[in-house]
Amino acid sequence: MNIVFIASECHPFAKTGGLADVVGALPIALKKLGHNPIVIIPKYQSIDINKYNLVKYQDLLGVWMGNKLEWCSVWKSSLPEDIDVYLIEFDAYFNREGFYCDNQMNDYLDNPQRFCFFTRAALQFCIDNKIHVDVFSFHDWQTAPGACYVKTWHWNNPYLANAASVLTIHNIGYQGKYSTFGYDYLGLGWENYHTDAFEDFGGINLLKGGIFFADVVNTVSPTYAKETLTELGSHGLHSYLAKKGDRYVGILNGVDYEHWNPETDTYIPMQYNINKIDKKAINKKVLQEQFLLEVNDNIPIIGIVSRFAHQKGLHLLFGTIEKIIKDMVVQFAILGSGDKGLESYFGHLPAKYPGKIGSYIGYNERLAHLTEAGSDFFLMPSIYEPCGLNQIYSLKYGTLPIVRATGGLEDTVIQYDEETGNGTGFKFHAIDQNAVYYTVGWAVSTYYDRKHHYKQMQKFAMQQDFSWDKSAKEYVSLFERAIAIKRQTYYIS
Repeated sequence: MNIVFIASECHPFAKTGGLADVVGALPIALKKLGHNPIVIIPKYQSIDINKYNLVKYQDLLGVWMGNKLEWCSVWKSSLPEDIDVYLIEFDAYFNREGFYCDNQMNDYLDNPQRFCFFTRAALQFCIDNKIHVDVFSFHDWQTAPGACYVKTWHWNNPYLANAASVLTIHNIGYQGKYSTFGYDYLGLGWENYHTDAFEDFGGINLLKGGIFFADVVNTVSPTYAKETLTELGSHGLHSYLAKKGDRYVGILNGVDYEHWNPETDTYIPMQYNINKIDKKAINKKVLQEQFLLEVNDNIPIIGIVSRFAHQKGLHLLFGTIEKIIKDMVVQFAILGSGDKGLESYFGHLPAKYPGKIGSYIGYNERLAHLTEAGSDFFLMPSIYEPCGLNQIYSLKYGTLPIVRATGGLEDTVIQYDEETGNGTGFKFHAIDQNAVYYTVGWAVSTYYDRKHHYKQMQKFAMQQDFSWDKSAKEYVSLFERAIAIKRQTYYIS
């Protein structure tokens, strides 16, 4: 199959979250299965031409937006397995400090214009370069309108007419809701401005319209697929997803074990594996030193690497971490940024509890890997978590997750059985500070009082395999099904 990924992010070029990891890894896994993927993303200001060996590929690409012809250019780079990555350059939209917002976290008000233009440009690029597309893989609200463009603008194009549209939802909390200002420019058509498609309480909802037009929709874990069919879990889109019937499914994300593997990780001071797990203690010592914690191998460390956003549930820890520190012999290593109130709170805790809490406000790749390798537990109290990757990384590093049982956290972490010692982590269900407190207490007591269970769980956790191999095969089946649906629906030969 010729598969074209059109997305707003792709690791390592541009990343704010798990979307980039999927778009950067899934095409590689598909190529290994014998398929022909390419990736198209915007050329953001932050993408270093020299670092990623970008070369100019196409000087002029004409893109019709409404009744206006815009001109952009295209650069080229690659992913492993010789997968071509094309970057759409249009400075008016993408030569900015942030991908979606400024450094004060204010949304760019022209985001609909920016990303509808990008999606249209990506489709036009395929036409100009005579790429016979079997499947378009669209991602989140930024490129969801592509499913509409394929069926309305390009229904009879010799290169795109047969292409099926698959829309992957990475986080339904972000839907691309904006005013109708500039709607004509988007080229989505007022005939598609209705409650089943792009209309949303007098504004537009780009994700909702993409759901309507896509041949198949999927999200990034089976449990999250179920949760998004409920009013609470869907942020208002449950009825529209329900209309897709069996054309809405959940496929668990894989992870890149080449980048996240304690046996080969070049970011950590001491590499280790399941047979040399004792060497993990060296990473723990360095982590304690880096975060100015008391250096003591007998005190468990709870690591956190997270965006400080409501979704991640860290406001629950806000209300209970000091009680945990006072009642339990435990340490925290916290790495993250986002909400300014949480940044201030967690940033000041080390001074209040020296040697017990360490924090780094911001993101640092080396410290993120060190936190995974050096911690004994990894805390993710998420309100919702479509898939989650850090808990999967933690398993591979023998760092037992403490998580709220939602979305991919429920699908990837096996609850500890205190009778047998089986399990890979500790789960709670309530969105409640007490649930965090008592589950952390359960984990800490296991570390001290049932150390044989803790070590048994570590080894079992490190044996878990969430590589892309299985998930990629599920995507192949999904893409093939989308093609069949497209051909059946539109009588394509």
